[in-house]
Amino acid sequence: MSSLVWIELDARAPGHNLAELRRGAGAGALACAVVKANAYGHGLAEIARLVPSADWFGVNSFEEGLALRALGETRPVIVLGHVPVARLRDAVDADLSLTVFNRETVEALARLAVLPRPARLHVKVETGTGRQGVLAADLEGFIRLVRATPNAALEGLSTHFANIEDTTDHSYADAQLARFSEALETVDRLGGRPPIVHTACTAAAILFPKTHFTMLRTGIGLYGLWPSRETRISVRERGGPVPDLRPVLSWKTRLVQVKELPEASYVGYGCSYRTTRRTRVGVLPVGYADGYDRALGNRAHVLVRGRRSPVIGRICMNLCMVDVTDVPESRLDDEVVLLGADGDERISAETLAEWAGTINYEVVSRISPFLPRIVRG
Repeated sequence: MSSLVWIELDARAPGHNLAELRRGAGAGALACAVVKANAYGHGLAEIARLVPSADWFGVNSFEEGLALRALGETRPVIVLGHVPVARLRDAVDADLSLTVFNRETVEALARLAVLPRPARLHVKVETGTGRQGVLAADLEGFIRLVRATPNAALEGLSTHFANIEDTTDHSYADAQLARFSEALETVDRLGGRPPIVHTACTAAAILFPKTHFTMLRTGIGLYGLWPSRETRISVRERGGPVPDLRPVLSWKTRLVQVKELPEASYVGYGCSYRTTRRTRVGVLPVGYADGYDRALGNRAHVLVRGRRSPVIGRICMNLCMVDVTDVPESRLDDEVVLLGADGDERISAETLAEWAGTINYEVVSRISPFLPRIVRG
């Protein structure tokens, strides 16, 4: 391995995780692997190859959908975010299914000349998240507009939960599901429900079979990460099967310099760290430009030869420093684990998130797309 900073992916883990998340689903339920944000930082091209059992892919943007098609991916792809009106024809040409929640989008499709195929639309219903979605009062008119548009076909209906991960009280999610059920009744009355109905993110897929409908829409769990501590607690309290989720990603780098500094030496910008003993300092070629959060300075640890070494000083744009005094055998070019396991020690995405004051989603999705992704196993 010649790279100084790289990502390793466990080839077996994504497929295993997807199978675990599907265990409680009804027969025939489809699985949509959400690969937005460069597959949550894991690498779009790599993850797409590692989930042959996925029936669909979910992306946020039109550009991500095009990237999948450029890779030769022929499975259905749904764009979960907004497609600019000016790119609607390109999206249909690329055979992407579109999430719609603006009348302007449907009206623009109606104005297009003959398309190679009707635009396959998934209407997103606003049930209480306050983001993208059609309000209940507007839903009947919206559905009528879609059904009356020659260039459009109603393929799906969806919503997204606002408070299903970060709590053990799921009353708000239950209320959202009740609103979605009312929306389904409206669509049924206006000509029948579409073939694809999907509400289940990872937490919903694990906790609530009643949210599964015809397709699971799993993101964070696909990568072997739990949505939250509360989700783990909830599944145990409910006595349901606890999925065996296996982290897919490890993040590694190398020591690019090792040197000794005398006691009372300052390390890094702002002189935020001062040595209290003669200290062996290791320099790592990774920083906040790579996604290693600036908040990790003077707080995080890395693994050097299977032992924890504290990060000292501020995280720089492309560098950071660690104390390797207690790993005296460490040498130039030694492998260093930023996220993952080395021997009996492990630094998880959740641990990094706690140190940085964020969530595991952000830790992995912010890893630079320019770092090489290496598939192992």
